[in-house]
Amino acid sequence: MHPTLLELLARNSEHAAEIQSRFDDVQDSQHPDVVTVCCSDSRVLQDHMWGNDQPGHIFTCGNIGNRVVQRTESGDVVSGDVLYPIEHTGTDTIVIVGHTGCGAVTATYDDLTDGISEPDGIEHCLDLLKPRLESGVESLPANLNRTEAINRLVEYNVDRQVEFLIESDEIPTDVDVIGVVYDFQDVYSGSRGEVHVINLNGETAVEALREAHPDIASRIERLWEY
Repeated sequence: MHPTLLELLARNSEHAAEIQSRFDDVQDSQHPDVVTVCCSDSRVLQDHMWGNDQPGHIFTCGNIGNRVVQRTESGDVVSGDVLYPIEHTGTDTIVIVGHTGCGAVTATYDDLTDGISEPDGIEHCLDLLKPRLESGVESLPANLNRTEAINRLVEYNVDRQVEFLIESDEIPTDVDVIGVVYDFQDVYSGSRGEVHVINLNGETAVEALREAHPDIASRIERLWEY
């Protein structure tokens, strides 16, 4: 038997022993408080970053580049992964989770600046990011190194995903849309693994956000106020 599968099954047994009773209230339906859209990256611990071990609390979506956009024959629409809990489970909060050193943002940056070749599936994902990051690449300060540029574009991408949701007729106006960045590279102040709030319902100015939300002022931080 493959050793990785053996390890996974052993850890799952521990998980099942610990969590089985927590499914009692959610076996037949779900009403999660929030839908999170995280980047598909092994370093981004999608539930664990929130300290969550409760089934039914967080509706978690993941894809490269933490995208909320799905391309259809009629144009770009809100991804069904994100829209489902809004439409069907009473969820009224969306959190877009970018992260430092994002590979999807890096690949999009490289494609926009130098051109790269990727398999069709990856290229499709980059094609959904490029129109939203292109103006950010053009606006980057000239004195940044590559790492600094990428991490500013991570914020820019989160902002564009939030913007798409806010402007979409598919998302009710009473749904809160929040943008954050998960930091495991010591880019922001604070500890590794902390989430930093950069966008609340389209507001991105740090001082305005801190004044409006003093209870989380220490967690509101941006690298780039463009």
